[in-house]
Amino acid sequence: MTSKFFVLRPLAIVDLPAPGNPVRHTISLATLKHLSNKLREIIIKIRLEKNGMRTFVAAEISNESVLNTITKIQSELDIDARPVSKQNMHFTLLFLGEISEEVSKRVQEALTTVEFSPIPINFTGVGVFPNAKFPRVLWVGINEDAAASLSELAKKVEATLAPLGFTSDKPFSPHVTIFRVKRRAGNISKELEKFKDYKIGDDTISEIKFKKSTLTPDGPIYSDLQVVIAKK
Repeated sequence: MTSKFFVLRPLAIVDLPAPGNPVRHTISLATLKHLSNKLREIIIKIRLEKNGMRTFVAAEISNESVLNTITKIQSELDIDARPVSKQNMHFTLLFLGEISEEVSKRVQEALTTVEFSPIPINFTGVGVFPNAKFPRVLWVGINEDAAASLSELAKKVEATLAPLGFTSDKPFSPHVTIFRVKRRAGNISKELEKFKDYKIGDDTISEIKFKKSTLTPDGPIYSDLQVVIAKK
């Protein structure tokens, strides 16, 4: 029987045979990374099949010009962080977590009763949570009237879904996340100063969406489960 152990080298993982056995196998680090990503995908899939789907209620940006301007800001910000992809930018009105197919249907039935009017929004400036010295999340802000209207909409959604057991664990904060900081980035005050009053553009929130998030090694993929249109 051949005994095996692994040695990590800069360019490869080498599978060394037992003494006297001339056969050895080399796996490139790129291949190992691919296998590692595949294993993560399998683990994620098994977990979701067991626990259900990961879901949330959101309002999305529909103005392509606004999205392109935010993407431009992302490219100009010099920060060690993962940017949120353009297609994933949204306001999270309520995070539901992992739910079953049956509960999903009940949520959709409840959300059909939510009534709201279109909300005009002006996007301006870039901010950070919790602060510029220890950034964790970078976001773009909106005008006060829109923030108030979105907050009311978030309360309506929560009140509608509360009988099903869904409530928020923190107050709603009207912002669109554009960066998530995984490692310590240091003080980014000077970087943020460039975009403090940056004019990004206007949009109108005319629908809310019940969405599913599928986790992958390259980040989440969002898909629509339901769309609720604003009352004109």
